[in-house]
Amino acid sequence: MREPEGAAGTPGAVRGSGGTERTGAEKTGAAPNAHGAGGGRHSPWGSRGAARWLPLAPATVLLLLFLAGPIAYCVYLAFTDTQLTGQSSASFVGLANFRRALADPDFRNAVLLTLLFTLLSSIVGQNTLGFALAALMRRASRSVRTLTGTVVVAAWVLPEIVAGFLLYTFFNRRGTLNAVLEWLHLPQQNWLFTLPILAVSFANVWRGTAFSMLVYSAALSDIPRDITEAAEVDGASGLRRFVHITLPLLRRSIGTNLMLNTLQTLSVFGLIWAMTRGGPGNRSQTLPVFMYDQAFLKALIGYGTAVALLLLLVGAVFAAVYVRLLREEV
Repeated sequence: MREPEGAAGTPGAVRGSGGTERTGAEKTGAAPNAHGAGGGRHSPWGSRGAARWLPLAPATVLLLLFLAGPIAYCVYLAFTDTQLTGQSSASFVGLANFRRALADPDFRNAVLLTLLFTLLSSIVGQNTLGFALAALMRRASRSVRTLTGTVVVAAWVLPEIVAGFLLYTFFNRRGTLNAVLEWLHLPQQNWLFTLPILAVSFANVWRGTAFSMLVYSAALSDIPRDITEAAEVDGASGLRRFVHITLPLLRRSIGTNLMLNTLQTLSVFGLIWAMTRGGPGNRSQTLPVFMYDQAFLKALIGYGTAVALLLLLVGAVFAAVYVRLLREEV
């Protein structure tokens, strides 16, 4: 005799052990999902996933060939004694190049000069002068803003080697600066010989201030005027408004500008090479110049590449510090 539907539940249900009922789908093991009966979630590596990644394949291959490949090869060279000339084959030397660099007084001198050059020309020079120009241009007339912006940005867009030659003629013993000092009846000197690191630092400030000025101009324009006007009505002086309103609102812009300027300054080579070539002696030989001297002039590719990796480590330390400072307070 056929069992009534009400006793068995839904049609097609099968009564299992313990009085529970299993539907046909549960009996066959096929679980329902959002894609419909019998459908499954598409794998990112399936046909549709491969179609999405296909347009990125050429760019990925180019990055691997021309970016990841050379970086990996440079890391390998840093652990070998590879030379440009006078060597039939290179051998693996482990950490010998790095130990040699840390024990080399010329390398330590280059590290100190790099830090001094970065401090003077980026952290103090470009950052401070760029902020001052941005603040002054907000209060200046339109013609003054246009003229100042054109002059400062023109120095920035010049190729580094061109800017280096221009500043070489300015600081040279018979250059523009000494001509002005002579006209003013002031003492003259050979700036590129007596104060080379200060000369190249000034040159980098002259060339790179435009970037900081543009960053701070955009950041200052985003500060609501009603906040500063309210503080002014309450009797806050210009210095107090700057310390308690402007600086806190520009904290992230200052950190970002410092990080970008510092990383760019650490890699400056053409400007210094055109002005002093790291001299006289090694008194303006920063890490990029020292690396070039060891790798290409002295043909020590392995040692020079190890110095380049140490320079990369210095940049990573600066970047980590700035990223930590940029984190929002919890």
